[in-house]
Amino acid sequence: MFKTIKNAFSTPEVRKKVLYTLLLIVIFRLGCYISVPGVDTIKLNEAISGGTDGIAGLIDMISGGAFSRFSLFAMSITPYITASIVIQLLGMIIPSLEKLTKEGGEEGKKKINRYTKLLTIVLAAVEAIGVYLSYRSSGIFVNDSFLTAAMVVGGLIAGTSILMWLGEQITSKGIGNGISIIILVGIISRLPYGIMNVFNMIITPDGFSTTGLLMALGVLVGAILLVAGVVFVQQAERKVPVQYSKRVVGRKMVGAQNTHIPLKLAMAGVMPIIFASSFMTFPAMIIQIFIKDIATQTGFWAGVYKFSIATSSSNVEIGYSIANALVYLLLIVGFTFFYTYATFNPAEISNNIKQNGGFIPGIRAGKPTTDYLSSIISKLTLFGGFFLAVIAIIPMLVRFLPQGFGNIAFGGTSILIVVGVALETVQQLESQLVMRHYKGFLEK
Repeated sequence: MFKTIKNAFSTPEVRKKVLYTLLLIVIFRLGCYISVPGVDTIKLNEAISGGTDGIAGLIDMISGGAFSRFSLFAMSITPYITASIVIQLLGMIIPSLEKLTKEGGEEGKKKINRYTKLLTIVLAAVEAIGVYLSYRSSGIFVNDSFLTAAMVVGGLIAGTSILMWLGEQITSKGIGNGISIIILVGIISRLPYGIMNVFNMIITPDGFSTTGLLMALGVLVGAILLVAGVVFVQQAERKVPVQYSKRVVGRKMVGAQNTHIPLKLAMAGVMPIIFASSFMTFPAMIIQIFIKDIATQTGFWAGVYKFSIATSSSNVEIGYSIANALVYLLLIVGFTFFYTYATFNPAEISNNIKQNGGFIPGIRAGKPTTDYLSSIISKLTLFGGFFLAVIAIIPMLVRFLPQGFGNIAFGGTSILIVVGVALETVQQLESQLVMRHYKGFLEK
């Protein structure tokens, strides 16, 4: 990896992309410290002195602490992620959207992207209003006037729009997936707080804690095993052999060749985790808009709220957490299948192989090849989806152990996202280097 980074900085075109990405990351981090107009920062510091939990804690983790500072980027990129999920789901239901997605080409992609942006603004407005109403009673705003409300809501919507633009710029002109990079940077920025939590487990107000040391070692060993497991699953692939017979191309006879189709064990990467987290927490955001002090109430909607925030809260009854964990598991597996089949079409691959005179040994061309590839993808995706789900859920259940591991509740999801995005970014960096290498070779 370090050799790849070194080579990237020695290649002018790739170096520009990397530096451009770093510049946008710096802009993102600066925006995390710019408070929304209308917020009393002194009262805000007093209000959050006890820390953030539940949905606020999850958003604060993804936004890199921007939520606890009530900055422009407080809502992070979650409205865009939710909008992307909704548009993709609607694309499977509405025929016109499905046609636009599959047959629209470049123009279709632009229209889908436009719809996603518009829906993002709508969802950001809904979430911003919910955030304002939820925190209005805490007294962190300068006053309760309409102008203050408009500035707060407008600032939060503007912040999400800027993040959406930054993500697009990184994807198109930088290195890696822009949305994933923003989430990655947000999580990494919270790493010092995680290290301090582990340190406080060892050195308590009463002095050195042997139990805390053993717990810290357990966390360290668990993190190393988790990283190793994530790297293994992200890098593992099934190579499906493909043979091409001799054929005439123009006036030349092209010889037979053997190749393979690399099928990743976790083709969807970390996107199912990001999608599932946003999907689980969105109901709580909506409920907070209509019901004041919902966290202290009882009843159906209070139960839905507690169920929704159980992904990220250590103060919810164990029953809600277990139910939440099961639904979270199913969502991760479901989104893994959804995202995999959205990016890999067995029928299209089979058709391309047939048109180029190729075949999989022992499998007939056409539908049998499609069925064979679908069978392999289903098995790989099922294993990869369950792996992601289990790794994401275990930390949620660990916090109920004695001595409380609550401060590391986000560990599994955080490591999955960080390692997954880092691997994807390095792979894209390597592909950029390989492309520039061959381009330079051909030009010579």
